[in-house]
Amino acid sequence: MTTATVSSNISPTMTPSLNAMFRFQWEKAQNCFVLLFPEGMVKLNGGAGEIMQLIDGEKNLQQITDTLHTKFPDAGDLTTDVNEFISTAIEKKWLYHD
Repeated sequence: MTTATVSSNISPTMTPSLNAMFRFQWEKAQNCFVLLFPEGMVKLNGGAGEIMQLIDGEKNLQQITDTLHTKFPDAGDLTTDVNEFISTAIEKKWLYHD
């Protein structure tokens, strides 16, 4: 997916927050971060878990992306990957945004 195809509701100043119907946590048995909800569980890959750890309802998307760039300096530009994940998470109603 290119930047042009990322949902138009994604902007660097938006502040994502976790939908109250979900709980984000490390699941030792799965050896990964997960989103728990009444009907089940979503297993997150490593990148998604790194992004979700930074979502606190206070940091905006630019701050989240900057933090990831600092944590993973050799990863290159993560903006598109972060935007794609956030867009998908909003579509799946895992996240809300301001």
